[in-house]
Amino acid sequence: MRPFSSSLSFFTLCIFLSLASAVLLRSNDARLPSHLAQYSGSSAQHPSSRRPWTIVRDTIIHCVWSVPKERNIKQEESSKKSVSIRSGPPAKLLARYGGDVVLRFRVTSAEEAKALAEATTVLFLDIWEFNNEWVDLRLAKDVVPSLLGLLPTSLRHAHTPLMHDLAQTIYESYPSSDIPDGSAFPPQEHRAFSPSIRTSTDTESNVFFRDYQPLTVIVPWFRLLVSLFPTHVRLFNIGITYEGRDIPALRVGVHPTNSEKPSTPRKTIVIAGGSHAREWISTSTVNYVAYTLITSYGKSRKFTKLLEEFDWVFIPTLNPDGYVYTWESDRLWRKNRQQTSLRFCRGMDLDRGWGFEWDGENSKGNPCSESFPGEQPFQAVESMRLAEWAKNETEHNNVNFVGFLDLHSYSQQILYPYSYSCTRAPPSLENLEELAVGLSKAIRLSSGEIYSVTSACEGSVSVSSPSTSGASTKNTKKDKGVYPRMETGGGSALDWFYHEMRVKYAYQLKLRDTGSYGFLLPKENIVPTGKEIFSAVAYFGSFLLSDKGVELKEENEEEGRELGGGGGGEARPEDAMLKAFDLSDGLEEVPELQAGSEHHHEELNNEEGFSYVNWELKRRRRR
Repeated sequence: MRPFSSSLSFFTLCIFLSLASAVLLRSNDARLPSHLAQYSGSSAQHPSSRRPWTIVRDTIIHCVWSVPKERNIKQEESSKKSVSIRSGPPAKLLARYGGDVVLRFRVTSAEEAKALAEATTVLFLDIWEFNNEWVDLRLAKDVVPSLLGLLPTSLRHAHTPLMHDLAQTIYESYPSSDIPDGSAFPPQEHRAFSPSIRTSTDTESNVFFRDYQPLTVIVPWFRLLVSLFPTHVRLFNIGITYEGRDIPALRVGVHPTNSEKPSTPRKTIVIAGGSHAREWISTSTVNYVAYTLITSYGKSRKFTKLLEEFDWVFIPTLNPDGYVYTWESDRLWRKNRQQTSLRFCRGMDLDRGWGFEWDGENSKGNPCSESFPGEQPFQAVESMRLAEWAKNETEHNNVNFVGFLDLHSYSQQILYPYSYSCTRAPPSLENLEELAVGLSKAIRLSSGEIYSVTSACEGSVSVSSPSTSGASTKNTKKDKGVYPRMETGGGSALDWFYHEMRVKYAYQLKLRDTGSYGFLLPKENIVPTGKEIFSAVAYFGSFLLSDKGVELKEENEEEGRELGGGGGGEARPEDAMLKAFDLSDGLEEVPELQAGSEHHHEELNNEEGFSYVNWELKRRRRR
């Protein structure tokens, strides 16, 4: 009888506990405030929503027969996911950037611009980006009061925070070891890591472009491209960096084999990125454009023609030392890693140390500045290596540079020479403006993103009405006063290639975005940015073909007659180019852009002075 009595006692205890739990749960629900009742869950999720006798029954079954309780599958899945989610930023990252913020100041007068420029110099602040409307600054939170104290009253309330938790944003910009869920990139195991040899439209699903890639991955990927496409891809070295690394580059093009033709200089276009180490999107975009152009050869008549008529040189990062340092130590490092006169302040700005109109007298005494140009022109090793390579190509290798695209981030701008001054207009200003507007249009048709067009000097300073500063920009399209510079615009690669190398079409393209993430653009933007810049590059090449008198002979002659008005008139080469571009298989029309964009047309007309009529360029006849 003793075992039976113990079982009976256990059974009685189970009933008592189940009744007590049922009463307790009911009383708890009765005490729950009405405004929180909605969070108590549905009947399928919350045990207190069941009837008391149901609770008693279930408890007895669990006690007597030891039936396992119903598993909360959703809770288990969420706990598994939480294991794969990264923890917070490491201590080293928090120590460096944990107390930093990014602020955007709206500048509306010359006095404000001057005061802000002086304050950033005094406090050694990191100027992230600036244009003719705003200035983005990174600074520690405890420095904000000091900055505001140096500014006029109008600027003390004219700022907004862009990033509240900079350390976390930096941490999330690094690639994760977790496998992507495939929502943005459909899984294709047969593609793996290798480039596609089937069609260029598969570029966005290539594993290589799912995330930012370190230099140790980019160089082997280049070698793989050369092995897969030996007919039109070659890997070479621009030179050696300060720390002894190679500056890798790809030369893409198909050289003619007809020995009877005279040996003329090979027309070459240079597309470079990564001069500033933290601008990862510029490096990934150079790689994207190179890969898409390489894999389009033989599949598209247009792109095959571009590879036959031009050599394309792709330099993903001119600053390998700094790029590696952003991966290993400091994500926001900008300069190269060269030693300066101050032991604790390393690095020089590769885009401010070139020999044409070098303007380092005012800042050469401050090696700690993010835009330190060196103590003399071409002191930065990597800039010197690229200049030496370019001169050697023209003097000894029968090369004629006809195009230069220097990719940077951020602010979504297309800038043309000159950068060093707004008072001197480039000789080919009209052609530069014409092509720049076409590049902006190509991007707009491809993705809907707006890239503004302006002179590089206006992208480096704030522009006001003529009465503000007394300075005038003669020989430019508008008579404007110029605000004080936030930093020097001299010694740029853009101006050097245009003036010294006589590259007729030289531009600096500032990529996505306009400040929401800045240099920490999420990886989801790699493919969209690459696609829109590839559209611009396609237009760039087509424009140069028509400008040099090389027409797209593969396009049928009926298109030319149609462009000529259908009345027997001869079509101009640039019109044929524009038509061929609009019909290219590398672009996608965006229907909503053609129907509801009048307000944007007016905005562009007011800001930049360019006319858009039914999305057709109001083109000038070149003299």
